[in-house]
Amino acid sequence: MSEHNLPVLVVEDDPSLREAIGDTLELAGRAYVAVDGGEAALQALDEQAFSIVVSDVRMIPIDGITLLKEIRARLPHLPVVLMTAYAEVEKAVDAMRSGACDFLLKPFEPQALLGHIRKYELAAERDDGGVIAHDPASREMFAVAQRVAQTDATVLLTGESGVGKEVVARFIHRHSSRAQGPFVAINCAAIPESLLEATLFGYEKGAFTGAQQAQAGKFEQAQDGTLLLDEVTEMPMALQAKLLRVLQEREVERVGGKKPVELNIRVVATSNRDMAEAVASGVFREDLFYRLNVFPVAIPALRQRPQDIAPIARYFVLEHGQRFGRNGMKLSEAAEQALTSHPWPGNVRELENVIQRALIMASGRTIEAADLNLPQVPLDVSPAAVDGKKTDNLNIRDLEREHILQTLAEVGGSRKLAIERLGISERTLRYKLQQYREEGFYRD
Repeated sequence: MSEHNLPVLVVEDDPSLREAIGDTLELAGRAYVAVDGGEAALQALDEQAFSIVVSDVRMIPIDGITLLKEIRARLPHLPVVLMTAYAEVEKAVDAMRSGACDFLLKPFEPQALLGHIRKYELAAERDDGGVIAHDPASREMFAVAQRVAQTDATVLLTGESGVGKEVVARFIHRHSSRAQGPFVAINCAAIPESLLEATLFGYEKGAFTGAQQAQAGKFEQAQDGTLLLDEVTEMPMALQAKLLRVLQEREVERVGGKKPVELNIRVVATSNRDMAEAVASGVFREDLFYRLNVFPVAIPALRQRPQDIAPIARYFVLEHGQRFGRNGMKLSEAAEQALTSHPWPGNVRELENVIQRALIMASGRTIEAADLNLPQVPLDVSPAAVDGKKTDNLNIRDLEREHILQTLAEVGGSRKLAIERLGISERTLRYKLQQYREEGFYRD
């Protein structure tokens, strides 16, 4: 299977050149869709995913620059290479400002075209800290994220554990006016309650036993940048009140301090829980929820964006293959099909763990389906069928429970090994097991 199985979109109003480009791609074993203008190109982009767009500049009525700007508004991460027979400086500058990857000056050699395509497809998979969005669901989500990035609004990212909320938060930071400032993340679930306040707000010398010198907190460290409050629903109620005040007043006071520090930061918060349910159950303040929920962005689960699974897996094969000294490794077609059909209750984090294990287990240069060692699920369920809806009396919560409990049994009850395999935090596993215990599905 080709390293990039998404087709190339060719936009060219000259029939002979369009045919020649198609022949070049076909001889190189590349799938492609060729259209004769901007309108047809936009329609094609609405109907399916592409790895890259190669477009002529001089077209009527929608020229290449106008098409490029429209693509950037809809699909900000999609690589676009423009072709022109006119080496006009103004056109080149305008196009690069609008987000074109590069120019190809006509006439060009077939290998020049193929080289550009390979270069920018690979760059797209490695760019933006691992952001890969081939599925329409994730493409739409990142388009929304880029739009809100242009503002200073507080963003609330929601989604299941392991979907990549920090990746989206970093994407928002990189595409904001604060991109040159710091990006500071704090996992509210990973820090002991007794240390969380001092970590967030900082402290003055002598504020408590062991405070031998003053220390700026995460809020101050994020000055002129972005602060990510990861798993904010795990924050203790007493601390939630202090956080609310900081967000309202845009100033922070260190523990043991008397002088407030003015803040110029953007706050992004995440949660893998149902926020409304957390408010209703009294574990999260309603006023804080509304303060954080200025602009909500829901991140789809991996099973809800199946076209992303194989490209993300290939990215992890490249990334971890280099770390493990296994360069040049590839996934077989059967392995990619197995990955795509798996429901992924642990989402991207679980997929990453599976690929790392497969790189170790594979005997040759190709990762086969057997090397993945995917856990068996109770039923043969397609990704679309487990999208939160019951099918054959099985919904995704049942599937997740079976997967977690089976994994726990396979590692002999070791929670440490289970969280490594599942790609979830220890606190999340503890929370899930408590639920299963209360529902009568699990006993220690």
